[in-house]
Amino acid sequence: MSNKVEQFSELHRKNMEAAMRLAQLSIENSQKIMALQSELARELFQSSVENAKAQGTAKVPQEVLGLRTQYAQETAQRMMETAQRIAEVGNEARTEFSRMLTEQLASGSHDLMEAFQSFFKALPGQNANVMENMQQAMATANSAFDQIAKASAASFTTMNDAAKGGKKK
Repeated sequence: MSNKVEQFSELHRKNMEAAMRLAQLSIENSQKIMALQSELARELFQSSVENAKAQGTAKVPQEVLGLRTQYAQETAQRMMETAQRIAEVGNEARTEFSRMLTEQLASGSHDLMEAFQSFFKALPGQNANVMENMQQAMATANSAFDQIAKASAASFTTMNDAAKGGKKK
């Protein structure tokens, strides 16, 4: 029975490691996004100061209006570029998360099946149908997850392509 406890402990340890990797991925991506937002805020502040100085030296109202229009266009462009970069970070994170989750499910389900097999073999009056049903359930769950992961990836790719298409004129 000690061996089965060790197997379940090892499975738990692997799940905890995967959870820690996912948490680290989340932290890293949050830091990337905050850095992009901070960079945008700094650029917009600097640009607004420069634009205000330029407007202060303008000689005619049309020049002031032109500077305001240029500033608005540059601001909108910078915001769109940053939004695109943030979307790319999000897409990369979702892809990595999906890969890690798929990897964890694949190895975890294999480890779990081995643990269940050894557990059921040790039970008196074992029933072969129980193990077969368990394997079918795991295969169905993995298949369903694969379909969801593929649909999510396709959806995010479509959204990313649409965002890139909207950026081009």
